[in-house]
Amino acid sequence: MRTLLIAALVVASSVAVGFAQTPNPDVHYQLGPDSLSQEGVPKGDVRGPFTLPSQAYPGTQHTYWIYVPAQYEAKTAASLMIFNDGQAFKNMDGDSRAPNVLDNLIYRREIPVMIAVFINPGRRPDQPEPTPQNWGDRDTNRPAEYNSLDDKYARVIVDELMPVLHRDYNISPDPERHGIGGASSGAIAAFTVAWERPNDFRKVFSIVGSFTNLRGGHQYADLVRTSEKKPIRIYLQDGRNDNRGMDKEGKYDEKRDWFVQNVRLMHAFADKGYDLNYTWGIGKHGQKQGGAILPDMLRWLWRDQPVSTDPNDTVERSFNEPPAKRGSGGE
Repeated sequence: MRTLLIAALVVASSVAVGFAQTPNPDVHYQLGPDSLSQEGVPKGDVRGPFTLPSQAYPGTQHTYWIYVPAQYEAKTAASLMIFNDGQAFKNMDGDSRAPNVLDNLIYRREIPVMIAVFINPGRRPDQPEPTPQNWGDRDTNRPAEYNSLDDKYARVIVDELMPVLHRDYNISPDPERHGIGGASSGAIAAFTVAWERPNDFRKVFSIVGSFTNLRGGHQYADLVRTSEKKPIRIYLQDGRNDNRGMDKEGKYDEKRDWFVQNVRLMHAFADKGYDLNYTWGIGKHGQKQGGAILPDMLRWLWRDQPVSTDPNDTVERSFNEPPAKRGSGGE
């Protein structure tokens, strides 16, 4: 009995050591102050949900929400940022908490005043809305819309959503002031929108982008190399422990290796001379690292907003207050 007990303790100790040596790599990525609600920072208004019927995908509809910053004024054209898988990016208990990020960075003049849209993948009226636990891969139109290399989803954003936004908000028509991003399949979908419509969108961020052979996404590296350079600025993020290409039979397939394909795409962009930034972490397939660095991704994408260097420009040196407060002597 004593021998069995000692053996059990040794096994238990070995298991414990094994787990200690292989911790979850995502625990090292935490949200910083830019992603949290800060006292004194004006809060934007997240409006919705709204429903957008789709002609590009007949019989489906897209649910979306509109973030309107406290600093928005109808007389002044705003920039635009689109977030695919909107339910995840607007989730205030999630890994990105984009409304907080927008509030904080706009207030400090680190990004321009912008309207943001959180849009979910399309679904039929009888299908469930995506949630933080289920992004809709098995019961919505997400796989077809986000992973296909065609112009249909670009039509949803440019031809169906944009006219609705322009009707209700003063958004700049300048494509340099239009950005779009997402995570996983939502990231490749964001790039596809800019790739198909560079005269409408030119800023892209990609978190663990699915540039893999789900529906041919691994081809983008070669397409970038063989196509005329497009005016796209892109920030890529991925983790070394992302999905690494094992098929159902346990065989390795490089075309389904997320990290390999993201690195291939990075090299293609770099060799072609694209305006590129990228970050490789240690994390798995998810938004942990991407959410933690989302503020930096947005700052980099929007780094060319106009600035004043006049030392007497007190507006430029002050926080970006809402119009009502500015009118009462807030600046």
